[in-house]
Amino acid sequence: MSVSQPRPNLFLIGSMKSGTTHLSELLADHPDIFMSSPKEPCHFVDGKALKRVWWYMWQLGYWRSEEQYLRLFANAGAARVIAEASTVYTHAPICSGVPRRILEFSPEARFIYVIRDPIERTISHYWHRVRWWRERRPLLDALRKDPQYTDVSHYARQLKEYLRHVETGRIHVLTYEALLADPALELSRVFTWLGVNPSFRPPRIGTPANERPEVIEQVRGLGLLDRLRYHPTYARVAHFIPPAVRRLGKQLAVRPVRPEDVPTAEAASYLRSRQQRETLELSALLQRDFAEWTTLYADSPPAGRAVPMQRSPPQPRAAPPAEARGACRATVLRPPAPRP
Repeated sequence: MSVSQPRPNLFLIGSMKSGTTHLSELLADHPDIFMSSPKEPCHFVDGKALKRVWWYMWQLGYWRSEEQYLRLFANAGAARVIAEASTVYTHAPICSGVPRRILEFSPEARFIYVIRDPIERTISHYWHRVRWWRERRPLLDALRKDPQYTDVSHYARQLKEYLRHVETGRIHVLTYEALLADPALELSRVFTWLGVNPSFRPPRIGTPANERPEVIEQVRGLGLLDRLRYHPTYARVAHFIPPAVRRLGKQLAVRPVRPEDVPTAEAASYLRSRQQRETLELSALLQRDFAEWTTLYADSPPAGRAVPMQRSPPQPRAAPPAEARGACRATVLRPPAPRP
């Protein structure tokens, strides 16, 4: 395989349900940035883990072959930044070993990590799985019994998986709330950090993608009728079944749910104390607070940064390098030494 074949050097690593689809679309509009399609090939996730968390991408098989994966970037041309956006790259511990595999493939890789109020993200994750993964348990029951919901929202833990291998300056962290509040400013920071024209404004700026529908279907009972609906045998005989019977079967298999009408106070209370502690850990790691996470701090405002921000003396005669201006909001901590 030719060494000149375009290879990704930027990875949007999540977090899922935090605006990565929206950000990847905005990045793709930039003339110096190429984004893969599909945006989430999930190449660096072990096949068994990927089958567990995303059956569809497992079927597409980009995890099987580097050659197949690299075809996604064949049309990158002269783009300075070549990227993909697989949010399962921050699904530890289910998807483990991802940072090592990426850096073996692309030693100079950089990473963007979009994070969101962890309570809002966790609940959105639940509805995503109701819609696409047939999650049938009530909200609070699912959050208590399935650790993947809260693992993905433990941002410090996910970041530390990468900081074992790379320095903080190679990971740009931004919040979904900041991106929505001032997309021009946040994009300018990202573009500056990437070394491309920071004044470019995508035509889709300010238009979030991949919004949840108002009504979704949730599986009833044990899900037996729902599984029958998707069985290959049913597909072969369905046209012989009267429409009224099929409609009745669907009504017994699933029920329409408006997520906005489902009470979340108990689930938020369950998550809050845990996720406030985890956010203190994140604040210490990144040397910043997250006052924009109003659901997380609905009971009380954040106490402030866990570790005081360290600031360098002013440099009146020289501007900071471009790499520093848009980067993760704190690069003063020395990361753990890379593992061999």
